[in-house]
Amino acid sequence: MASSTKLSFIFFLACSLLLRQTLGEIVCEELPTEMCSFAIASSGKRCLLENYAGKDGKVEYQCRTSEVVVERMAEHIESDECVAACGVQRSCAGISSDALLEPQFTAKLCSPRCYQNCPNIVDLYFNLAAGEGVFLPDLCERQRTNPRRAMFELLSSGAAPGPVAADAHADTHADAPAPASI
Repeated sequence: MASSTKLSFIFFLACSLLLRQTLGEIVCEELPTEMCSFAIASSGKRCLLENYAGKDGKVEYQCRTSEVVVERMAEHIESDECVAACGVQRSCAGISSDALLEPQFTAKLCSPRCYQNCPNIVDLYFNLAAGEGVFLPDLCERQRTNPRRAMFELLSSGAAPGPVAADAHADTHADAPAPASI
């Protein structure tokens, strides 16, 4: 009887793995590293590229599932067109809001080719900017009208206030909604 139960479990496991692959479910840990960055798993969680020291001391990469959930997307691997249009790189391990301080990057991110056609990347940087106290649509508008002024305002915004300042303004601060195009 135990043998029958064990065999049934193995059969179930094999079928579920086969079904997952047949249905095209995206699991971050199964993605090739060159497709990992800017991908969203079937669970709706972002994939992230991590680096680590391999056995021989060389830097190696692996794709992991983050805890960040994308609300309106799942099962998405970013297109090469969007990667190029938005000025991002798949080979970077970790993503930082520091990129928003680079005028060339912000110009590409805010360009109609990226901002209107690549909601996954825009959503990611929208949230990174919000974490720094910057509303991405406003930054993009300033980028279009006066790029130097946009960078100056971003640098002088006092982005990401400390705990004391955040508590002092708790009643006046509200989370910014994501761009409507997403």
